[in-house]
Amino acid sequence: MGIDVVDIARFEASLERTPGLRTRLFTEAERGLAPRSLAARFAAKEALAKALGAPCGLLWSDAEIRRADDGRPSLHVQGTVAEAARSRGVTDWHVSLSHDGGVATAVVIAEDRS
Repeated sequence: MGIDVVDIARFEASLERTPGLRTRLFTEAERGLAPRSLAARFAAKEALAKALGAPCGLLWSDAEIRRADDGRPSLHVQGTVAEAARSRGVTDWHVSLSHDGGVATAVVIAEDRS
C-alpha cells in the first residue's frame, strides 16, 4: 500500500515553471486535465511507487489513472511499471483519489490475488 499528498498550488506552479514536466509525468490522455486532477494523479503515481517498494527506473508515463463512466478511478500500467509489478506478483490495483482544501491525496493498493 502507498499513500501520497500533493499541495495543488505548489504543483501547479511547478508545471508552469517547467513545461516539460507535464510530458514527463503524464500520459497524453492525462495532460489536458485540470491542475487539481493532475495533482491527484501525480499523488497516485507516487503512491504506486511506494506500494511497489520505490524501485528505481519507473517511468511515470507508464502508469495512467483513468476515470470510469461512474467516476471511479482505475490504474493502468505498462512498460517499467508493469514489469516492476509483475516481478513483485502484483495482479490487481486499487486506487482512491481526493482533492480538497488545496491538497490532493491518493492511496494505492497493489494486490497479489494468486
